[in-house]
Amino acid sequence: MESRAAVETSRRLFLLAALCFLWAILILFRLVDLQVVRHKALREQADRQTHGVAAVEAPRGAILDRTGRILAKSLFLDSVCVNPMRLPDPAVAADILAGVLDVDRQELYERIRPSSCASCHKSKRRGFVWVKRRISPSESERLRSMNLDWVEFRRESQRYYPNGPLAAHVVGTVDHAEKGNLGLEQSLNRELSGHPGFVKMLRDVKQRGIESQVATPAEPGSDVVLSLNASIQFAAEQELAAAAELHHATTGSVVVMRPDTGEVLAMASYPPFDPNVPPESEEDLPPRFDQPVSVPFEPGSVFKIITLSAALDTTNLRPDTLIPCGGGKLNLFGRIIHEAKHGYGVLSMTDVLVKSSNIGAIQIGLKVGEARLLEYVRRFGFGTKTGIPLPAESSGMVRDLKLWRKSSIGSVAMGHEISTTTLQLAQAASVIANGGFLVKPRLILRRQRPGGQPQPELVESPRRVLKPESVAIMRQMMEGVILRGTGRRARLNGYTAGGKTGSAQIFDPACKCYTHFYNGSFVGFAPVTRPAIVVAVTLHHVRLFGGVVAAPVFQQVATKTLRMLDVPKDLEEGPPPADNEPVEADDLAIAELSTPPTDLGMPALPLAPQAAPTAPSFAGKTVRAVLEESLASGLRVELVGHGIARNQAPPAGSPLGPGQRVKVVFE
Repeated sequence: MESRAAVETSRRLFLLAALCFLWAILILFRLVDLQVVRHKALREQADRQTHGVAAVEAPRGAILDRTGRILAKSLFLDSVCVNPMRLPDPAVAADILAGVLDVDRQELYERIRPSSCASCHKSKRRGFVWVKRRISPSESERLRSMNLDWVEFRRESQRYYPNGPLAAHVVGTVDHAEKGNLGLEQSLNRELSGHPGFVKMLRDVKQRGIESQVATPAEPGSDVVLSLNASIQFAAEQELAAAAELHHATTGSVVVMRPDTGEVLAMASYPPFDPNVPPESEEDLPPRFDQPVSVPFEPGSVFKIITLSAALDTTNLRPDTLIPCGGGKLNLFGRIIHEAKHGYGVLSMTDVLVKSSNIGAIQIGLKVGEARLLEYVRRFGFGTKTGIPLPAESSGMVRDLKLWRKSSIGSVAMGHEISTTTLQLAQAASVIANGGFLVKPRLILRRQRPGGQPQPELVESPRRVLKPESVAIMRQMMEGVILRGTGRRARLNGYTAGGKTGSAQIFDPACKCYTHFYNGSFVGFAPVTRPAIVVAVTLHHVRLFGGVVAAPVFQQVATKTLRMLDVPKDLEEGPPPADNEPVEADDLAIAELSTPPTDLGMPALPLAPQAAPTAPSFAGKTVRAVLEESLASGLRVELVGHGIARNQAPPAGSPLGPGQRVKVVFE
């Protein structure tokens, strides 16, 4: 019995030992599998659970005006999210979050509550749900004070426009991801955005961050300084809106530019919008279009300055040359053209511009000829984008000569069968204001990364397009438009100014006809002898002419701008011009039967006049020499005749009063 018991005991011990051995072998194999065979995969899995990489947003660069005033900047705000799988009670969570963050409780509960799987009847939850993004500091402080371990806070950037609608069309907007979608925010998105960084994070069992280490630092975007002056921009927007509402214009635009450098001091669009408020529908998008850059239109009579400039440069026509105007009616290759109001028999070339005679402009255009007129249209920059760094710039429309009809020269001479933008009008007027050079409009002065050196914007050299003597004559004739012509409501108090009105009938594609609504425009410069600014104004779909709707806007904007720039007055101040002063309607370019459209290389002009100026001696000099000297010295001259200067009044050495002319007689 004892031997049998001993054998049984030995057998059991052996089995136990064998089982222990096998167990040890299994553990060994398992350890080898975990620590050797699958070590790399398991280590990566563990790292994914305890370590993570989080992107760090790069601060978006700010946009500032030329004085340093911030037009756009980014703020970092808290956003709230939850992991529904960690919520103790979705209903309670929805109650708490809805009360603090002012969100819809039921909608939030539907997003965070468990949902059933139809096939397996099991509860399913998403692991991440946004509750509310970019909450206010007060909301963040209140929610953090509750110490809810199932609530997560994430820092997100919010674009902010501290001046609301001011320069909104130029600055533009961004989407929810802070990617530019309008204006400079869009065209300069790469420079403004910078490059994101990355942070390595160690998390606990509840996926909360324990410690972090910067792997790649974020590279902030560049700050961009614009040529805009916020004060001038405000004045332009204010006056434009007032005129648009008074005359029931659908849209409008104003451009204020320095003619010598091309720097855009203001670029206003109507109607306005607040970039801090995202659009709710597609109907909110049209008011956000940049009118001075993106919306072309037929300019009408304002375009006559191009026709007359071409004539002065290429023909023997002079300011006192008599132009036959046919009593107000002209048969142009079978097309009958009428003046807008008055019928003139004969007008001097100056009065053709002053009274804005359509037939006179056509006669001058015929004298210039189709090819040369088209050449000067293109010389002045029409039909080509200015290159300003804004999206969706329109080049306007200038047709090739082979597409002209016989009567097209008459249409183009008075501003039809072409289209342009308000910015292009300002650029063209700058040619006359700066001495004959086409200067590219500038909107950006410099860029600068935080901690880096400012990088000035490259400047293209100007290109001469008009002779100096033609420039001087055009300035005088355009001054006459304001003093005694269709632009009298643009007259400034204390400053001389020159300009041109324009009123073009609007084509209706539905009826394929021209309506009795107009594009009312005015473009001008001031002061006449040393132009410091050019201002272009356009109001669309109005019932009155440019001399009534647009000239007063020029008067207000130019006056305020000259004072802000501290430009010395060149006239004695008198009573302000009357708003109801009569204006002739001759600036309307009749469109009947016409085809519908669709560091500089020159010194800056000084602004301050010389002290106690005296009349120089022009005796024995040619017309060109007199003009060049008068332009250089800023003197106003009146030229009579041709040849060599024989007499002048007042005589050489006589003191000159503010704005006084020197009359020079040539023989």
